[in-house]
Amino acid sequence: MKVGIVGAGNVGATAAFAMVLTGAASEIVLVDANAALAIAQAHDILHATPLSRPVRVSAGGYADLKGAGVVILSAGVGQRPGEPRLELLGRNAKVFGEIIPAVLEACPDAILLVASNPLDIMTEIAAKISGLPPGRVFGSGTILDTQRFRALLGEHLGVSPTSVHAYVLGEHGDSEMLWWSGATAGSLSVAEMARQQGRPLDDSARAAIDEAVRRAAYAIIAGKGATWFGIGGGLARIVQAIRSDERVLLSVSAMNADVEGIRDVTLSLPRVVGATGVISTLRPVLDPGERAALRRSAEILKEAAAGLSL
Repeated sequence: MKVGIVGAGNVGATAAFAMVLTGAASEIVLVDANAALAIAQAHDILHATPLSRPVRVSAGGYADLKGAGVVILSAGVGQRPGEPRLELLGRNAKVFGEIIPAVLEACPDAILLVASNPLDIMTEIAAKISGLPPGRVFGSGTILDTQRFRALLGEHLGVSPTSVHAYVLGEHGDSEMLWWSGATAGSLSVAEMARQQGRPLDDSARAAIDEAVRRAAYAIIAGKGATWFGIGGGLARIVQAIRSDERVLLSVSAMNADVEGIRDVTLSLPRVVGATGVISTLRPVLDPGERAALRRSAEILKEAAAGLSL
């Protein structure tokens, strides 16, 4: 499957590299306003293909996206010092207003996968600008936060994170909600797994994991300026699911008609992802505290989106 990436910075380039390593795509085209950057990234990634997968990697313009099954949108502008969040959103909405029509002119049947921050609001903007059917435009959502949650739970339990099934729901951001009551490992609740492993998962341990998941991006940004490896791997995983029509459950962001009484809000829930994009959405069974936390996350996102005019 041919994949386009608009925005050849760290996130877009790392996603392309991850797709080369995993074979998630057969062809990758990088597009960027800085053509020299796109060319350099494409050449650098291409040079890894003799030792990995025979993926064709190139740089080009929007017309070169023709035939792409998925286009990752990782372009956007950075926040200026002291700039209000809504002004940043407005500027990024303008960027998407230029990018998305050009993408759809070249590949009208593509699935749009949003990776630009603030993720949930940018996903909603992309859906409105594109006018695509539900399921064909969605964001990477909390897939990265979910990866962090599973990795930390696996470390605490002393098992591989691939044996842990747990999700982060809501906003990809500070109001996200760790779905503790639904977390399992080896078909056991994580609490029971912890007991059997002799690794208690008490309130203190849960709070430490919650804080580490929620603050992970801040810690990484403090050390190196931005995050890109984790999300690059997550984007490659989503593309792989689409290419192989896996119908796998992933916590991605899309418009929801109703979330805990909040109407028409874009956030992450567990969704079945396959060849046509998001196929269906699951409604998690939450305890009262989790329901309140998810509602609060939905309220925050609804309020942020309300200030935008497209």
